[in-house]
Amino acid sequence: MAKNKARIRQALRQTHRVLAPVMALPLLITLTTGILFQLAANSGQMSEYLWLLDIHRGHFGQLNLEAIYPLLNGLGLLTLVVTGIAMWLQLPRRQKPNRR
Repeated sequence: MAKNKARIRQALRQTHRVLAPVMALPLLITLTTGILFQLAANSGQMSEYLWLLDIHRGHFGQLNLEAIYPLLNGLGLLTLVVTGIAMWLQLPRRQKPNRR
């Protein structure tokens, strides 16, 4: 049983370790282009910055990932959240010192 838990812990950490750097760039691109486009829209200059919306949706010049980019972003983020929470829940709990 203890070996099984250790294997699961190791698999969670490995999945998280591999996926975190891979997902950092697409999530940062989505985040920054969404914020910048919203700022442009609020300032009334939306038409000049429609290219930000294309990138935000996954259209990178000749490479058009619009059909799968949101799905990959969502699944990647969901996997990171699940593995992160699972690792966090498996941390040993510190005992509170008795105060008298």
